[in-house]
Amino acid sequence: MYPLVRELAEDGIPVSVTCRVLKIARQPYYRWLAQPVTDAELVEAYRANALFDAYDDDPEFGYRFLVDEARDAGQAMAERTAWRICSANGWWSVFGKPKKGKANKPGPPVHDDLCAFVDTHGVTRHEFNAEGPNQLWVGDITEHWTGEGKLYMCAFKDVYSNRIVGYSIDSRMKSRLAVAALNNAVARRGDVAGCVVHTDRGSQFRSRKFVRALNRHGMVGSMGRVGAAGDNAAMESFFALLQKNVLNRRAWATREELRIAIVTWIERTYHRRRRQSALGRLTPVEYEAIMTTPATQAA
Repeated sequence: MYPLVRELAEDGIPVSVTCRVLKIARQPYYRWLAQPVTDAELVEAYRANALFDAYDDDPEFGYRFLVDEARDAGQAMAERTAWRICSANGWWSVFGKPKKGKANKPGPPVHDDLCAFVDTHGVTRHEFNAEGPNQLWVGDITEHWTGEGKLYMCAFKDVYSNRIVGYSIDSRMKSRLAVAALNNAVARRGDVAGCVVHTDRGSQFRSRKFVRALNRHGMVGSMGRVGAAGDNAAMESFFALLQKNVLNRRAWATREELRIAIVTWIERTYHRRRRQSALGRLTPVEYEAIMTTPATQAA
């Protein structure tokens, strides 16, 4: 209100009258007038901006993670300072403890569900089929513990051949994990304009960075319902195989050890050695080589 008091004073309205109407004291106003923004307030404003930018992009982050993001943006501060700013503004992780027994509502979808249809009984079901490569991709994120902490993996699968077209592995589950996986897939596949990318409503897939990446590549987003694993069953089946063949095979001492094991299994075993009945007992690489070559020659 202080800038308003100053503007009215310039128009000839006494400060005492304005303060009385606005029910504010005059002395604090005069102190503000002498120094409208203190150095400490300016520093805090920059810190709050950095924390909010990180929170708005990844709302699952708590204040400890927001401190790291703010530090990367050039606004270093103590965790206690970040907690105070976040507490004052209500910036809490969406995974925080629910208050009064009520959990936070899931975020709204940023895309329509393009893989859903209603059957003859009025039940909503999903169909994951494609007549060619780069028409429909499905994506999701999984995690697993190591001796150094959790390791996260985001992957995208082309439902035409069940090939994992792109993935990213990191020690933190941020929006950049999903963006990196998508960019890796696009770099590998080439022309992907018009491809539908179906995911769940995870905050990484709802983030502005991921939506911008989709738009930049000319791709179309699609999202399933909340808490319905069947809406993305095509990707869940791959992660079940990964869990059985790699993640749960033994204890992993380091993240790097598990990362190498995941990459090796995907590229050497899943893509080139594991035959799938849905592909006519062919591997994903064999299926794409056989099924896409005739179409290319005919063109």
